[in-house]
Amino acid sequence: MPTDRLPFSATHLSAAYDDVNKLPATVLLDNVRSLYNVGSFFRTGDACGLEKLYLGGISGYPPKKQIAKTALGAEERLPWEHHWEVGPLLNDLRARGFELAAIETSARSVDLFDWKPRFPVCVVFGHEVDGIQPAIAEACDVHVRIPMLGIKHSLNVATAGGVVLYELLRKYRGMLRR
Repeated sequence: MPTDRLPFSATHLSAAYDDVNKLPATVLLDNVRSLYNVGSFFRTGDACGLEKLYLGGISGYPPKKQIAKTALGAEERLPWEHHWEVGPLLNDLRARGFELAAIETSARSVDLFDWKPRFPVCVVFGHEVDGIQPAIAEACDVHVRIPMLGIKHSLNVATAGGVVLYELLRKYRGMLRR
């Protein structure tokens, strides 16, 4: 395997990040091509205490000017890894007890507000036009859709990420209060 195809990691980032209360969740971006969208996931992930951001396939990774523009420093704090092939990553996450949730409208999707996530959870977001690769979607335990009431049936992937991550945070905090 060429060295530029090896998984890249930034888990060595800020030790202070380990001291922050974390949401027991990770995100996998499956071929998200826009570096600005990737940067937005860094920023939102940091804001809600995400454990780690996984960047798969063609998804860009730091250091990139466009990522830094929207991440505003979060790319230096939030732990992340890049994997060209995400199948083995999903297998590893499942073996570690993560529920794998495809954020995708499909015949088997449940509504985001009805979904009862099993923490820890890894939420998977796909390519801005093509969505999640079929093999990756099939590997997920659950498909979750964001309710759409207007004439448009999708959101920008980074916007969808914010909606899903904050709903996960709300549900997790509710579990802790019980």
